[in-house]
Amino acid sequence: MSDGRGIRRPSAVLRDWRSWPRRIVRAWRRSLQFRTVVITVALSAVAVLVTGTYMSISIGNDLFQSRLQQVLVESKNAASAAQTIFDSSDAGGEASTISLLSSAKSAIIASSSSRLIALYATPGQSIGETTVLSFASPELAGNGVITQQLQDAVAGDTDDQQYWQSVPLPNQTGGTDPGIVVGSPLTIPGAGQFELYIGYNLAEAEQTLVFVQQTLLLSSLALILLIGLIAGLIVRLVVKPIRTAAETSEKLAAGQLEVRIPERGQDVISTLARSFNGMADSMQSQITQLAELSQVQQRFVSDVSHELRTPLTTIRLAGDVLYDQRESFPPATGRTAELLHTQTERFELLLGDLLEISRFDAGSASLDTEPTNLVRLAEDAIEQMESLAEQAGSPLRLVAPGGYFEAEVDARRIRRIVRNLLGNAIEHGEGKPIVVSVDSDERFVALSVRDYGSGMTEEEAERVFDRFWRADPSRKRTIGGTGLGLAISLEDATLHRGALEVWSRPGAGSCFRLTLPRVQGRVGSVAAGGQSSPLPLVPGDAFGEAPAVAELRSPTGSTSMVGDDRG
Repeated sequence: MSDGRGIRRPSAVLRDWRSWPRRIVRAWRRSLQFRTVVITVALSAVAVLVTGTYMSISIGNDLFQSRLQQVLVESKNAASAAQTIFDSSDAGGEASTISLLSSAKSAIIASSSSRLIALYATPGQSIGETTVLSFASPELAGNGVITQQLQDAVAGDTDDQQYWQSVPLPNQTGGTDPGIVVGSPLTIPGAGQFELYIGYNLAEAEQTLVFVQQTLLLSSLALILLIGLIAGLIVRLVVKPIRTAAETSEKLAAGQLEVRIPERGQDVISTLARSFNGMADSMQSQITQLAELSQVQQRFVSDVSHELRTPLTTIRLAGDVLYDQRESFPPATGRTAELLHTQTERFELLLGDLLEISRFDAGSASLDTEPTNLVRLAEDAIEQMESLAEQAGSPLRLVAPGGYFEAEVDARRIRRIVRNLLGNAIEHGEGKPIVVSVDSDERFVALSVRDYGSGMTEEEAERVFDRFWRADPSRKRTIGGTGLGLAISLEDATLHRGALEVWSRPGAGSCFRLTLPRVQGRVGSVAAGGQSSPLPLVPGDAFGEAPAVAELRSPTGSTSMVGDDRG
């Protein structure tokens, strides 16, 4: 948020920081370019880190070994120079020895370029008054600089060798610098065995190593950044045609059949573009042909249905006359008149369904909505189908627990859906009770028709809304259906932006559920799967009887009870 002066408040900045991980995850999932650049930079950083670490260690070791060899040579030269001075002198007495030691100290400093010198008498020998010959520079006199381990090694030497050890040397700032102390045995005539220690400060070598490491670090960061920029540029050049192909595919899927991918050059991407455009041309041609054929078929069905209505009306009138006078005909002729009447009615229903299907196929079907009480509509449909249910031995029961039952629907189409569902339940209910449930919430209203007949397998349930499909083709229709009822019901539900779904199991019956939005246009389409439906698709009595069925089976219950449980 801003305070009106363009300054963002800390809370808004904090929220932005908190949203960064979510944005990064979203970019990782959606952007191929982002993932490629991140992976390239990460792998490059690992490679640079390993290489830089190896180079830093190698350079550090080389610097140390080089400096070590240098100080060993200097220390050897300094010890040799001092021993030469001692050996060439025939001075006697402590005063002469001290003067000789001063000359040796000057020679050591001149040979080793180090002023950190210590000279100790070797323990375990009788040296009389010569203990005053021992001395040490302040930097080497501290505890722990010249370790006991180094002193023991120098004192026990018999071959005039050098011994060295890495030690911390105090500096002027109160801290320590890395250093090396080299020990050598010396013999002073008339004074006995001594130990010479020379310290070398490696601060300059350490500074050189730090400078090299900083240079490597900065170079590595610059290299990683450069690799990221190069990878981003290259991936962008590669991903851009892919993104164009994806956008073109989405437009083709949306019906824009004329869009194509631009073709440039002769590389692989151009070959892909040409292949894709060729495929799009072929698809456009085939889709256009199929659309034309579909239009011709729809027009043919519509025209034939219209043209058949006139002779069908004439046949219907003539058939009604014969049907009304069938009692005066011989039995065979009377039966013929009844068959003619029945089949003419069925033919008329089939023509009506074909005309309705042709309207759906042509996209010309429309809704005439008005506020409708779905419970009252269900009661009317049950009343119309009650006689057929009695003939089949299937009592009907309406269960409406209460709620927002009014919805903006096309009452004619919804009534047709309910009649089709009831007819289907009576057809396959095997004389068992049928329960119609109505429920609603603030957004949706739902109606389900539950029968306890033979049921269907999952494969059969997937095809139940197909046109002219029958689970058992050999089974005779008992209520004169046309085979288009459920297909038209599904189209009517879809036209309302609703959903018509089915649950069925062999031996457990079936449940058809219709879910509709209460107000057209206020909410989106009902999601498949029914998360928004007020009624469950799988009934609670999936493998048993509902309480409403138990009431129908009770001795006091009516065999054709139509009830309303709204209380």
